[in-house]
Amino acid sequence: MTEDVRAGDSPVPDAEAVLPLPLEYEALYVTNQEAYHEYALFYLGGNDAAEDAVHWAFLEIRRHWDALLKEGNLQQQAWRIVRRVVIAQALMSFRRELALMSSDIGLYRAMCNLPPRQFDAMVLRYVMSCDTKKISWYMGVHPSTVDYHCRRAKDRLQQTVLKHRKEKEGDPT
Repeated sequence: MTEDVRAGDSPVPDAEAVLPLPLEYEALYVTNQEAYHEYALFYLGGNDAAEDAVHWAFLEIRRHWDALLKEGNLQQQAWRIVRRVVIAQALMSFRRELALMSSDIGLYRAMCNLPPRQFDAMVLRYVMSCDTKKISWYMGVHPSTVDYHCRRAKDRLQQTVLKHRKEKEGDPT
């Protein structure tokens, strides 16, 4: 940390000055960064993506630090944040990859056009085989809301695929 900030040199604080982090936060980082990185690397498959995910997770942990300390079981709360960030990044990555795939019935393009919550619910349920309880925890919604998002997504996908099929057959209706 830079302690070379001189009070009278400039009315604007030195851009190089680093604000001190709570010692407990630094300890959490030092203790867990490697394990979090390995977890992210497993799910995301690339070192850069894993580093980004862990970076974003620790920013999120820092942003909610005071509340996390009050909740108790800091380790568990931090792990939840890491998991959410990694899962979110994996879903975004999957969405990008899906957009590049081709499908005779237009399913992949239709999935990419789903609203984010519907896309997440569908991928978590049907691609990653997560149960409704786990999906609701990840998305931060009630289990019935997960079911609603899946139903709406299925309806949208069905309409889009039927429209695509009709267009392929030359039926403009």
